[in-house]
Amino acid sequence: KGVIMERIYTIGTFTFKLIYDEKLIKIPPNFQIFESQEEPEYTYEFIVSETLPQIEGRVVSQRDELLILDCDGLETRYLGVKGSDWYYGVYQELTPHSARSIILKDTLGELYVDPFFCSFFSLEKKLLEKDALVLHCSYMQYKDYAILFSAPSGTGKTTQATLWEEYKGSHVVNGDKGLLMKDDGVWTAHGWPVCGSSGVCHNKNVPIKCVVMLSQEKENKIERLSPIAAFKEAYSQLTVNRWDKRSVLKSMDLLQDLIDNVPFYHLGCTISKGAVETLEKVL
Repeated sequence: KGVIMERIYTIGTFTFKLIYDEKLIKIPPNFQIFESQEEPEYTYEFIVSETLPQIEGRVVSQRDELLILDCDGLETRYLGVKGSDWYYGVYQELTPHSARSIILKDTLGELYVDPFFCSFFSLEKKLLEKDALVLHCSYMQYKDYAILFSAPSGTGKTTQATLWEEYKGSHVVNGDKGLLMKDDGVWTAHGWPVCGSSGVCHNKNVPIKCVVMLSQEKENKIERLSPIAAFKEAYSQLTVNRWDKRSVLKSMDLLQDLIDNVPFYHLGCTISKGAVETLEKVL
């Protein structure tokens, strides 16, 4: 017999209730740090099942790991893994303020993997509705502001953030993602419950000093990016539901506002103290 729990979480400005069987569903540690006492505006019921339901709807987008259905204006997602021909779960919106998440019992052991767990909640969609962007970056706090290192995976985002920890006493808030939104008119980086292989995840909000797009070079050099160049480089690192035209347009508008208010740089860098000093000079 299960033990039904209700817990409340706040990510950015999105507060929601999660109803689940505590004996079956284990909440990842990075998700737990976002637990709160605020009043929820949305409810998810997390269900474990032997099979997934057959839900009818208009196909909006389909690829190996994801099937999107429109069911009378409410979204359903069948969740899978790239290269496979089966789905491990379903995210189904029931009303404008509630959804159910269904996971196959055979895949329960994967829930402690942050991206796997978070895939059941469509968080990027809910936060975009609140004018927030999810940026692939190493989110670092230095003094009273945030520096965001962004680039494709394997470029060295965490490495550069770690150099700042070593030489400038900063600390990494999240090693893989940052939630970006305006707080009282100021673009601010918030924590996010997915941190990739870095293992670094904290729930902290810090005003953004700059966004630094990285590339590996043989010598350290930096330049202020033009708005067009900044847009091109940064958009590729956003989490965007590209099957939804409204989401794409809203993400573009928010990114433009971010670029208008926060400086973007390109740092060609080595793994050295010199990379830190090169960026520090322009700050």
